[in-house]
Amino acid sequence: MKRLVIAGVTGSIGSQALEILHGHEEIEIVGVAAGSNGAGLLEAMAQTGASAGALNLQGDIDLDGFDIEVGDDAAARLIREVQPDLVLNAVVGFAGLAVTQAALESGADLALANKESLVAGGNLVMDLAARQGLAITPVDSEHAALAQLLSGVEANDVERLVLTASGGPFRGRTAEELASVTVSEALAHPTWNMGGKISIDSATLMNKGLELIEAHHLFAVPYDQLGVVVHPESLVHAVIELVDGMQLAHLGVADMRAPIAWAVDGGNRRRLDIPRLDLASAGSLTFEEPDIKAFPALAIAIEAGRAGGGAPAVLNAANEVAVEAFLSGGIPFTRIPEVVALTLDVLGSEVPESFEELTALDTSARSQARSFIEAAA
Repeated sequence: MKRLVIAGVTGSIGSQALEILHGHEEIEIVGVAAGSNGAGLLEAMAQTGASAGALNLQGDIDLDGFDIEVGDDAAARLIREVQPDLVLNAVVGFAGLAVTQAALESGADLALANKESLVAGGNLVMDLAARQGLAITPVDSEHAALAQLLSGVEANDVERLVLTASGGPFRGRTAEELASVTVSEALAHPTWNMGGKISIDSATLMNKGLELIEAHHLFAVPYDQLGVVVHPESLVHAVIELVDGMQLAHLGVADMRAPIAWAVDGGNRRRLDIPRLDLASAGSLTFEEPDIKAFPALAIAIEAGRAGGGAPAVLNAANEVAVEAFLSGGIPFTRIPEVVALTLDVLGSEVPESFEELTALDTSARSQARSFIEAAA
């Protein structure tokens, strides 16, 4: 029986994980963690029988009588106390890095849906996993697809990895047309049902830049061998190009339950009750180059990834602040990549050498990004 902690249990990934793990005979959910949804946390504990819970911010709900950690590092403390075999990290944003660190330091393998852990702390995280002899299995649909494709070929046979992008709700629009888009328009993703942060990242194409950085660390592949192609049908999740000119693609309906199940089951497959892809019904599949002029966030992210050091952490922090400002009506949509680029100009050359220094850089980058937003208000 594998003992599992789910961090981010009340979000989209966490909720779907509960669904597919219900009745699983080889996985016991021993702990669950949430951000501020106390009612959802208690419901998850009742559903799973987990004896331990963690809540980042306590709301109005009465938690007396329950074994629940509360506070900024509640999920990390729960993991260190419970000492699970596996952690599903579905926390959103930089906050997920503490969960990743706690899991690896506690000797738990990681099913990783929190891309920011590797974007901001890629070298530190991968080094820690290697020292501990632990596995990091990606949950993101594109990275799970790449991992599955790569498992069937020799490393020397691979020439390039390609991530697909839906193009978001604004595919085909010019930079001028993007200047006046609304929050509700940006949240209306054409394919996936996601939370606010990742929906906006998909709309700016920043999400695909973050995923390239994540892929660089997960698969130890240089940026020259990574690419992005826009595929609005979202049926092809990733492609690997081989040295003989052939390509292998991973296809399936847009349903996160499949990569979640694959990751928590350690790369094994089991039958899932999800829709099957009918290629004849799907008809044609289309692909196109991303429009870097209209969506500069992708190019900014790739440049930060190539720069290395603390640049990806600064990129991530500034983007989180800028997205939050857009969602609250503080800046226009097109201002998001501008704030990120300005913050990178100031702090992008920093090189954190520990998790503590990385956290300090994240704090500085957020402060700097907020100052740029306030200056333009």
